[in-house]
Formats: sequence, structure tokens, C-alpha cells
Amino acid sequence: MLVKDIVLWAVLALPVAFDLVSPLEPAAPYWWLRIAGLGALAAAVAISRTRPTAALLTATALIAVHGNFAFAMPVMSYLTGLRTPRARPVLWGFTAVFAAGTLINIVRGIDVTTWFPLTLWLVLLGVLPWLVGRYWQQYQELLHAGWERADRLEREQRITAERERLRERARIAQDMHDSLGHELALIAVRAGALQVAPGLDDRHRAAAAELRAGAADATEHLREIIGVLRDDTARRAAAGETTGPGGTEPAARPVHESVHDLVERARASGVPVRLDTAAGPAPGHLPPMIALAAHRIVQEAITNAAKHAPGAPITVTLARRTPAPDSGGADDDAPAAIIVTVANDAPPAGPALLPPGGGHGLTGLTERARLAGGTLHAAPAPGGGFTVRAVLPETPPPGPRPLNTPGPHDAPAAAGGGPSESARHLERERRHVRRGLITAIAVPAALIAALGAVMLGYYTYATLNSVLPPDDYAALRVGDTRAHIEQLLPPMQATEASGVRARVPEPPGAHCRYYRPTADLLGTGHLYRLCFTGGRLTDKNAYSTADPATKGPE
Repeated sequence: MLVKDIVLWAVLALPVAFDLVSPLEPAAPYWWLRIAGLGALAAAVAISRTRPTAALLTATALIAVHGNFAFAMPVMSYLTGLRTPRARPVLWGFTAVFAAGTLINIVRGIDVTTWFPLTLWLVLLGVLPWLVGRYWQQYQELLHAGWERADRLEREQRITAERERLRERARIAQDMHDSLGHELALIAVRAGALQVAPGLDDRHRAAAAELRAGAADATEHLREIIGVLRDDTARRAAAGETTGPGGTEPAARPVHESVHDLVERARASGVPVRLDTAAGPAPGHLPPMIALAAHRIVQEAITNAAKHAPGAPITVTLARRTPAPDSGGADDDAPAAIIVTVANDAPPAGPALLPPGGGHGLTGLTERARLAGGTLHAAPAPGGGFTVRAVLPETPPPGPRPLNTPGPHDAPAAAGGGPSESARHLERERRHVRRGLITAIAVPAALIAALGAVMLGYYTYATLNSVLPPDDYAALRVGDTRAHIEQLLPPMQATEASGVRARVPEPPGAHCRYYRPTADLLGTGHLYRLCFTGGRLTDKNAYSTADPATKGPE
């Protein structure tokens, strides 16, 4: 950065340095002031990165030292727009420069026709480059915001893919727990029944005991594998790699085994279970997702009963809940639903056939019921035993209800479906850049138009109020008192007097005033000059505005 600043200073200082050493220019009496100005310009370049507004004001003030410092003004203005996030300090700075320049012109008696181009240069060399710099800064911010959004979208896609992978792992673990765990439980039950069957010799009884122990070991290994899958998912979720279950359950696969078949198979394995469907739905009349959920709930409940209450009678009940007759089928508080209840009595005394589980079964059942749009409640029965009750709607919802989201009776959520926060941020940046481009074009044009309107108004007013009719001019006599003559003079002087004043010297010690002979707004061919000395008119002449050395008509 230091090298860039040195190169920038050298380029900006070149016009002033060339003027110092140029043989075409006579030696200036205040050459040391220009050298000091070059030092101030170096300081302005040095602070342009941290204090760009101060650097711009310094470069602007140096124009009063030498006109060639004006080459630094557009460069510093552009850098200020590029490096300053806030516009207000710079606008106040331009206002201060305008006010100070106007005050200096008034004090020095500079004509308004000179003030106008100076103000115009302030707009073109100061305001316009600053607006261009601001536009470029906003454009770069827009590009940066666009790349940030693209990077954010890529990260979100990776997170979504990882979340789906982990959800699939959890689904596989759930299926393993539901299917294999149930089958192993039935194998253990059958082996236990075979072990105590009468008429079995010791060798076969020992084989049955080994089979039951092997089923128990396999169940324990299965639980460990499922625990590894679930623990890995939990660790990744805790690390922020997933956002929890927010997607939808995979499409329900066909259930080849009904709840009735499941109960019959468990009973054939020696589990004391019976099915009560007196008030339940007809077989095969459930939606696939509801049928799968009911099957899994009954399967897991029977498995849990075989684990924790071996030998206890189990009752599976399927019932249909219909809306109230007077609701017309539209009672939101009690929609049509299938109620699945699995209850087991208190277990008889004796050892458990299988080791206790890891506590994931009921959690999985609760999640499965939620995905089906229903609820599940599991608790010990008052007289001993355990009851699992699930309420599943006959018409499954279009999508699962996410966890910790408002239900149908909760306060309505904000309308969704709108653009993402990153998209809104990018659109705001685009609007900001568009406004910056419009401002960079419109503001200088508006300022120039406003200055032009002010100048035109002033010129019109000054022209109409600086006319000295030829007859009145001819009536003036050298030697008349100033008090007498001022009664005939207009209130203002002609704005074109600077050319005559510069080429025709005024008499020493005289105070001269200039007037127009006509009120022609397109210009005048000559001007009247009246010079007063000691309170009397000492000189009166008419000069051509095209060639002030040539006198006009008297």
C-alpha cells in the first residue's frame, strides 16, 4: 500500500512540479508555498485510507495555493466515495467548501460570472467523482453479497444431504429395531416354550436353552448396533451438522402382514396375545401409512411385553373413532381416527426371556405416530401391567407435523413461501446499487441544472437592473457631484464588466462603475464606465465588450 500511495502522490504532484521547473513560466515569488503544498498533498494521500474525507478537503484547499492542485481533487473525491461508507460527512464537507468559496469571492469582490464556473467545477471535479466512487463501492458489495449467498447455498445443500443421510441411518436403525427385534423376541419365546415342553430329553432341552440364550445375545448385539447408529446421529446433530427431523418420512412401503397376521404369528410362537377388532376397521381398509404405523406399534408393543412381562396376557385392540353425529363429520376436535391399544397384565414371577432394551422403542413409536399425524401415549396400568395407546387419523396429513411447531389450535404462524433471508439481502443490495447509479447521474445533473437556473435568474435580474439609458448617460457631465448622479443610476452594475476592467486600467484613486445601455438578455455591444474621484464624476467612457480597447459610442 505504501508503494501505491507514493506512486499516487507522484502522479498528482506532477502538474505542480512541472510548473515549478518549467522554463516557460517566470519564477514565482511564492515558490516555497507550492513546495509546502506538495508536502500537504503527500499528507493527504497518506491519510486517504483512514481519513478519506479529511484528505479530500485538504486537496481541495490546496487549489487556493496553485490551480494545478485541481488535478488531485477528482482523484481524491473518487477515493473518498470508494472508502467512505457514510455519505453525510462528505456532503457536509462539500457544503463547507461551497460556502467558504462563496465567502472568499464576496470578500475579494469577484464577479458572479466568475463564481458560477467555480461552483460548476466543484460539481464536476468533486461531487461527480465522489458519486462514481460510491457507486463502484456498492457494486463491489453487491458482488460480495452474491458470492456469499452462493457459498451459503452450497453449505446448506451439503447440510441437507448430510441430514438426509443421517435420517436414513436412523430409519434403518428403527426398521432393524422393529423388525429384527420382534423376530428375535419371538425366537426367544419359542425357544423358552420348547425348553419347558414335556417329553423333551436333556440334550434337546439344552439346545433349546442355547437357542434362547443365542437369541438374547443377538438382541443385545442388535441393540448395541442401533445405539451406535443413533449415537452418531445425535453427535452430529449436537455439533450443528443437522437441524433435526424436518423432512418427511419416506414413502410407506406396502404392509404384507396385517395386524391380524402379526398377532396370529406371535400367538403361534407362544406369546399369550389376542386381538379384539369388534369396533375396529375392516382389514385392508387403512391407508398405507396408517397401516404401517399400526403394524409397527403393535409389533413393538408385543416385543416390549415379551421382554419385560414374559408370560403376561396381552390384548391388542383396534377401534374406530367416528365424529359426533351432530358435527356432520367436520368436528376438528374429534376427527375420524383409528385407536390402537396394546395392554399387558402384570408379569408372573420368573426370569425375563430377553435383556432390557435401550429405551428407544417407545421413542421410535412416538415419532412414527407423529409422522402419521397422530399421537401415542404409553404408561403403566393402574392395576399393574403396561398400556400403549395410539390415535392415528384415518386420513393422513399431507406432511408430518414438525417438532415444536404450532398445532391447529395454536396461534397462526407467519405466512411462508417467501424468499429466503439471503435472497432478500441480495435484492436489497441490488436496489442499493441501482439507487447509487441513478444518484451518480441524477445528482450532478440536478446540481448543474440548479446552478444554471440560479445563474440565469441572477443574470436576468442583474441585466434588467443595470441599464443606464443612452439619454441619461448623455445628460451626465464630468464634474457633477456623485450624489446628484446616483439619482439617475440603476441599482446594479453590468455583469460583463470584468472584461473591460481587466483590459482598460481604471484611473488611479478613482472608483468606477459599469452599466449597460440596453436590457438585451443576449448580450450588449458596449458598456458605460463612470469613474468618481473625491465625490465627483471625473471620467465617463463607453467601451466595446468585444474589444475593450476600442471605445464605443458616447
